[in-house]
Amino acid sequence: MADTPEESEQPSAEELAQTAAFEAAAAEEAGGDDGETATGRSTRVLDQNEIDSLLGIAQEGQVSEQRSGIQAILNSSMVSYERLPMLEVVFDRLVRMMSTSMRNFTSDNVEVSLDGIDSVRFGDYLNSIPLPAMLGVFEAEEWDNYGLLTVDSSLTYSIVDVLLGGRRGTAAMRIEGRPYTTIERNLVERMINVVLADLTATFEPLSKVNFRYDRLETNPRFATIARPANAAVLARLRVDMEDRGGRLELLLPYATLEPVRELLLQMFMGEKFGRDSIWENHLSTELWQTDVKVNAVLDEFNLPLGEILNWKVGTRIELNAAPSSPVEMRCGDVSMFRGQMGRKGNVIAVCVQDRLATK
Repeated sequence: MADTPEESEQPSAEELAQTAAFEAAAAEEAGGDDGETATGRSTRVLDQNEIDSLLGIAQEGQVSEQRSGIQAILNSSMVSYERLPMLEVVFDRLVRMMSTSMRNFTSDNVEVSLDGIDSVRFGDYLNSIPLPAMLGVFEAEEWDNYGLLTVDSSLTYSIVDVLLGGRRGTAAMRIEGRPYTTIERNLVERMINVVLADLTATFEPLSKVNFRYDRLETNPRFATIARPANAAVLARLRVDMEDRGGRLELLLPYATLEPVRELLLQMFMGEKFGRDSIWENHLSTELWQTDVKVNAVLDEFNLPLGEILNWKVGTRIELNAAPSSPVEMRCGDVSMFRGQMGRKGNVIAVCVQDRLATK
């Protein structure tokens, strides 16, 4: 007996099982853990780790050397101080010089150390200065720009205590909630001048510059020497005087370092900084033993190129020189000596009479 059309259109058991499996998967996907509703909108909530990763915040116990997320976007235009290799050598030399000068200044056992060098935005640094603090503004006269020297309260009270005869073994007294007195400001100003003198001597092998003290501020808003978004190099120094001490921060905007940027890009090899006396002595010794070619010029004059092209074998050129005319001796294009031409044995010679001034 043949099947009727109604019976032939009925789905088979296998098709019904596939349809049921598909509907179950769709229902599980709509109400599952992926956070999507039937309308297609996501209701998934980010956890704290994902939020920290998006904002570029390192998790507790982790040190992130490479910034990620929004922090990477914000700091994409920052210039790393590592692109100026010679700058780290300059700050290392500053630490050594400051250790000696601060000992002479305080007549105490002073140790200066470099905590680190960072690249910061000027506005972010001003907002991060812990108050109270003294901010010394100085000018790089030859570079026609400014820098900032920050002395925290701990170092301020320690310097005052040491210079005014405070006893050793006792921590410096800190009196918060009052402005700095004239005596404290004057003593800190003297210390800043000592540091600036060392900074001037530190840059001297690279470029002649004089860092001149300009003013002392206690409010960061009045110490604005650059735009808030400008990049700057920040060197954090630690000054320890036995059981006393504090922090000293040196900030140099990249605009200030621009005149010597090419010099700071050089790679430094070796232990010495700047001039090497051993190499200079060796070079000067070898130069005195170098053989150079010296030309004796009897006369010189200008002729048209067409006349020179008409010269043939046997053409005579008359020089405006006599046997008694002086002969100029040149090394390359540099005139060295003037003398009299003559003969010594079978060799034509020149007797040097005077030395010509060279530029």
